Amino acid sequence: MTETGNTRSAAAGEAQEAPRSRLQRLMRYLPLIAPVLLWTVPCWVLLYTGQHWPFPVTLASTTLFALGLIGMPLAMARGHGRRQQDRLAIVGDTLLGGAWVLFTWSVLLGVLLRPALAMAGVGEGQDRARIVTWVVLGVAGVLLAWGYAEARRVPRVRRLDVLLPRLGAGLDGTRVVLITDTHYGPLDRARWSARVCETVNTLEADLVCHTGDIADGTAARRRAQAAPLGTVRATRARVYVTGNHEYYSEAQGWVDLMDELGWEPLRNRHLLLERGGDTLVVAGVDDVTAEASGLAGHRAHLAGALHGADPDLPVLLLAHQPKFIDRAAAQGIDLQLSGHTHGGQIWPFHHLVRLDQPALAGLSHHGTRTLLYTSRGTGFWGPPFRVFAPSEITLLVLRSPQHSTAS
Repeated sequence: MTETGNTRSAAAGEAQEAPRSRLQRLMRYLPLIAPVLLWTVPCWVLLYTGQHWPFPVTLASTTLFALGLIGMPLAMARGHGRRQQDRLAIVGDTLLGGAWVLFTWSVLLGVLLRPALAMAGVGEGQDRARIVTWVVLGVAGVLLAWGYAEARRVPRVRRLDVLLPRLGAGLDGTRVVLITDTHYGPLDRARWSARVCETVNTLEADLVCHTGDIADGTAARRRAQAAPLGTVRATRARVYVTGNHEYYSEAQGWVDLMDELGWEPLRNRHLLLERGGDTLVVAGVDDVTAEASGLAGHRAHLAGALHGADPDLPVLLLAHQPKFIDRAAAQGIDLQLSGHTHGGQIWPFHHLVRLDQPALAGLSHHGTRTLLYTSRGTGFWGPPFRVFAPSEITLLVLRSPQHSTAS
């Protein structure tokens, strides 16, 4: 009986792994397939589906799409590869964002708008095809202009009251500010960084948290953009955990710089926040990609983060990726703060994010008592656009049921 049960379990496990392995194989080829699709699909929809543009227009437009197809990967490779040429990174990232928006709306409007025009009796075939082209270009242009402004602005403050059943009355009203995914990078945002920190300082936080992905590049290279973080004020503590992007850029250098700027790197450890006779455990873990980085001592180790903490005390955990929530819920963590997803950043990329993460943005419940708050991020990665996924600075006000009962 035991052998039969094990055989069935193994077969079920193999059945579940098969789709995952096929998806993983597909993802390996994605860097080769994606640029081709991003540029050829809009080219076809806008130029070759009945528009009958004059030959010089078709030739010039096709040439532009071909240059984008060739230039985008080359610029990104030289910008983000070993050469780290910031100007080329900006060009490649901008082309990527523009191509994604153009691809998305070419597909959506190419499928939906033309039949709608036909049902409405608008024009003939060529007229309808050209209307689709102009509408797609107009929509893409507006979204890219708006998305650029959204990406470059100081994020709005999102305030949320969070009820933690185990939180003592003395800690009721504790103000926790979360910033994350600042992604200081090729596009210099030192002034933006200073304005973000000024906004954080108006929130009168007890605890300020940064849940990783500070920058794209080493601490030495992006120091000027990160320096304003040293001006952030909190009455109790400023704490930080690594994100996956730190492990692309000498993570230990970022840990050392944050320590130098007065932040407490919570590398698989915790500190205690005490107020009004009650105590909150504030713990942090390295990003889940840390161990694969090969850096000595870097790994996501929740047991180490909680070592020595009273199990009866409520726990606030910092973990860069939302998918760490499975381990947090298994340990009965009260609240996990994460980033990483950017809320998808450029719609409808959030559908792909959800393939990898259990939450996209906002507050969600997991297990018997664990809450997860996922920030859409304070900055942006790569393409300097945010479309239907605004950035945020988050103010979480912790609430105790004991205080509510007493009042």
